[in-house]
Amino acid sequence: MSTGMNTPPIEYSFDTLLVANRGEIACRIMRTAHLLGLKTVAVYSDADSAAAHVEMADVAVRLGPAPAHESYLRADAVVEAALETGAGAIHPGYGFLSENDAFAAAAESAGIAFVGPTPQQLRTFGNKHTAREAARAVGVPLVAGSGLLDSADAALSAASDIGYPVMIKAVGGGGGIGMQACFDAAELREAYDRVQRLAQANFSSSGVFLERFVARARHIEVQVFGDGLGRTLSLGTRDCSLQRRNQKVVEEAPAPGLSDELVDRLLSSSRSLASSVNYRSAGTVEFVYDVDRGEASFLEMNTRLQVEHPVTEEVTGIDLVEWMLRLARGDSSMLDGLPDSGPEITGTAVEARIYAEDPGHDYRPSAGRLTGVEFPAHTRVETWVDTGTEVSAYYDPMLAKVITHGNRRKAAFAALAEALADTHIYGVQTNLPQLRRICVADSVRNATHTTRSLADLRPTGRRVDVLRAGTLTTVQDHPGRIGLWEVGIPPSGPMDDLSFQLVNAAVGNPVGAPGLECTLHGPRLVFSDATVICVGGADTPVTLDGEPIPLWEPVDVPAGSVLDVGTPTDTGLRTYVAFRGGIDAPLYHGSASTFTLGGFGGITGKAVATGDVLGLFDDSLFENTAGLVAPQLVPVNSRPEFTHEWHLAVAEGPQPAPTYFTESDMAQFYDTTWTVQTHANRTGLRLDGPKPVWARTDGGDAGLHPSNLHDNPYSVGALNVSGDTPILLGPDGP
Repeated sequence: MSTGMNTPPIEYSFDTLLVANRGEIACRIMRTAHLLGLKTVAVYSDADSAAAHVEMADVAVRLGPAPAHESYLRADAVVEAALETGAGAIHPGYGFLSENDAFAAAAESAGIAFVGPTPQQLRTFGNKHTAREAARAVGVPLVAGSGLLDSADAALSAASDIGYPVMIKAVGGGGGIGMQACFDAAELREAYDRVQRLAQANFSSSGVFLERFVARARHIEVQVFGDGLGRTLSLGTRDCSLQRRNQKVVEEAPAPGLSDELVDRLLSSSRSLASSVNYRSAGTVEFVYDVDRGEASFLEMNTRLQVEHPVTEEVTGIDLVEWMLRLARGDSSMLDGLPDSGPEITGTAVEARIYAEDPGHDYRPSAGRLTGVEFPAHTRVETWVDTGTEVSAYYDPMLAKVITHGNRRKAAFAALAEALADTHIYGVQTNLPQLRRICVADSVRNATHTTRSLADLRPTGRRVDVLRAGTLTTVQDHPGRIGLWEVGIPPSGPMDDLSFQLVNAAVGNPVGAPGLECTLHGPRLVFSDATVICVGGADTPVTLDGEPIPLWEPVDVPAGSVLDVGTPTDTGLRTYVAFRGGIDAPLYHGSASTFTLGGFGGITGKAVATGDVLGLFDDSLFENTAGLVAPQLVPVNSRPEFTHEWHLAVAEGPQPAPTYFTESDMAQFYDTTWTVQTHANRTGLRLDGPKPVWARTDGGDAGLHPSNLHDNPYSVGALNVSGDTPILLGPDGP
């Protein structure tokens, strides 16, 4: 087959690199570029103006609004940014424009090195049909399939030759888009038009073809690197079978459980395929491995740096980004002295992708501000996020990749399990619980997993989904965020700290464990797992699956049950819900308590909202602490009495009579029955009653009103007179 790819590569000299991407891969590329002494240029959309890659780069150029088609997919704007900043090379990363041959051609036409394959190579392998033909020409093993199909009838005829089940695919498809498994002729006829429409809409080509559908499959890859002159090195295999919706979740290198003979064939045929087109730079040849037949068949060739490239780096000891950048400058000396089979493979490496998505709701993307981010210091982590990062809904939801290495496969997965246990991300939902389960799943540990294994693995941890948030429901702990008044941060914590501590003790928690404070109308919650809860505080109707439950007593909640906290019936305003183990919330200045006015604390820095998810700690986390004890009901004589009239014991503070108030003012304070205004919240309770006369006419240097004075410390529960209105200060005030 003539490819027209025998032209010697152009050599470029550059000292500035533009990275045409965002997120972790942009940061990853820039890190190596800086090590090589290159100046870096970031491009960004409005949604990424404060993103990590923008901060990391030497220069940053705005591309446009948040939608990708108005920013990161604008090839003209990226090339223009490179020219304006003097960038002599563009690294496209993965996704976006990375496999766009027109973009690569435009860059090279402008005298800018495209760090990747040639435009012609991108065209050949970007079309699944021509890629299969290229593979066929050099003897790469192919799955039984058809050529391009021009009608549903042609598809049915081809399927009868291949044998059902079959997979109908778009020639330009990828990422799970434009493909569907069909198990009989009726399904194929119904799917044909739909896949063709998807192909046209997403890939500007309506071409489709069939392949035999492998029911029990593994996804195997070979990393290759070509010098552009006909020599290609293979850098071992990878297994990327653990997927959800055809998107990879966990990858490892080398692929386990394959015979040496099969591995040698995959490596040699991958090298032959790349060398047949004088392949330039990094690429990946992907195969479907039929577990039942023990056969591997060509799937496609990805002409870019793969997301999972770190596992190859870990077992080979090379830096693929460095190789790509050096080759783009005409330096291939790093390949000298290496056999075509590449460096020796040492040990096993495994990578877990952390996504901002909710596996408990069909992997729905999750956007928002990250209120807490912790990664293990002992592990390689590729990321772009930190505490405070805003995660947009516009782009791929991947937040980070956690990569571990071990001398043996078991050790690599054990290290990954430990690293994921030390990883915590709050503010959005993630797939961390699923990743932790993968590490200990029998099918994974025994290397018997397939591309369908995750469907049988529970994807979520212990959680409580908020079906109704209530009037004002917040996460609080006790004693709250103490010791920070001097920097203007109030303690927060529960308004009724006695009730809060009592319900925690009732479920066996430490009395300060994070729980819920519910003001007026309470929340409606559904539980993923069986647990123990206790509700206390103001007398409130509470039901579990529609049946009334008592207050002040620990209650066993079955998995799937719904707790409904109503509205106080007479006295009191707030109720409290404790969960055995407590709510898993990040600590901000040492506390999980929510301070809504400051926008921090709790899970999201805000009051609980409908649709939020509250993670629960596992009991096992308290095994070696003084934490959990047996649940027990709250003794009747320990429960607070709620009434319409309260008699408070007080002590006079630093501003009494006769300096600020008159003696009659003080007597009036003590003798009056004050009523709480409707303007009452967690900052304080405003009281209605007679006005003081005051012992002075104004506040002097502090202001015109006699209540004005220069600031002094406050305490929760103090009576502060603002204007003529007394205010009992709450935990979020003043």
